[in-house]
Amino acid sequence: MLSRFAAAVVPAFGTLTVSADPGARPAAGSILVANHTSLADPAVVVAALRRYGIEPVILATGGLWRVPLLGAALRREGHIAVHRGTRRAADSLDAAAAALAAGRSVLLYGEGGLPGRRDAGESAPGPFRSGLARLAAATGAPVVPVGQAGARRLCSGGRVKQLAGALTAPLRRPGLHVHIGSPLRLPDRVPEATERAREAVTVAWRTAALRLGESVSA
Repeated sequence: MLSRFAAAVVPAFGTLTVSADPGARPAAGSILVANHTSLADPAVVVAALRRYGIEPVILATGGLWRVPLLGAALRREGHIAVHRGTRRAADSLDAAAAALAAGRSVLLYGEGGLPGRRDAGESAPGPFRSGLARLAAATGAPVVPVGQAGARRLCSGGRVKQLAGALTAPLRRPGLHVHIGSPLRLPDRVPEATERAREAVTVAWRTAALRLGESVSA
């Protein structure tokens, strides 16, 4: 339901385009890792993935499960809450491994949070947390880098600016682009695997940003 909802709603707020490396069609049981820049980008990424027939299990902050209606939908569809900073944090990786073993693809955000910037510009992904590398090592699943650009034009900054951005987006029609990179196998060592994944997502993000004419100098 969430995938269908995102696919229906996102085009009303902006112009979504999608590209992929040649032959890059993520197989079932893949780990999809995307850059995280805005509260809006999960919907953008999910809408883009649906065009390729991919409806992933999403790892997201546990606070979303407390939102009325949204929390119920997340639980019903098997998405995974991440309770960072608690003893339950490791449970999310176990649940993700189970989803991968069942043939589902899993979408997560390597940075583990949003940037602190308030402007609407693009910037390269920040440092990744180790969870992605540990999940890939434990499951042997291929990792698919996903880069998105333009979501900060929908929603960024403080609460007032975010609300204003969302309300005016249907009139402004900002460009949104998602690029799907080629699957890769990460090295065994967690630090090297984490950096390799970040580099791959950065390449995918740069491709998406360039498609929108955004600066990628950072």
